[in-house]
Amino acid sequence: MKVRLADIDPKAEEYAAAGFDDDSGVGVRYADLLLKPIRASTSDGRKITVKRRGLKLTLKIGDAKGEGLLRRLEHGPDARRMFFEAMSEAARGAGAVYLEEDGGVLLELPE
Repeated sequence: MKVRLADIDPKAEEYAAAGFDDDSGVGVRYADLLLKPIRASTSDGRKITVKRRGLKLTLKIGDAKGEGLLRRLEHGPDARRMFFEAMSEAARGAGAVYLEEDGGVLLELPE
């Protein structure tokens, strides 16, 4: 089952551009822009939340929890890739798969 978390804000391209300096080195402004509108729940009523604290992203799906880190050395300097890898890591920890398709961010949950 796929759950659409939010649409990707067109302004995110500006924050992900190679010349944009957000002073963090890991694209926290890009991450915050994508995380801010996330308000979702599954069809069976489990609440989905994602929070960023420093470099750590925490994804909760009901009682399941996963964490991912924005890693510049492994996945940088592209802010898009760092965010994607951190969200993928957090989703795996929570038992899901993170996807970006059709202009939105999604989670694929096991049936």
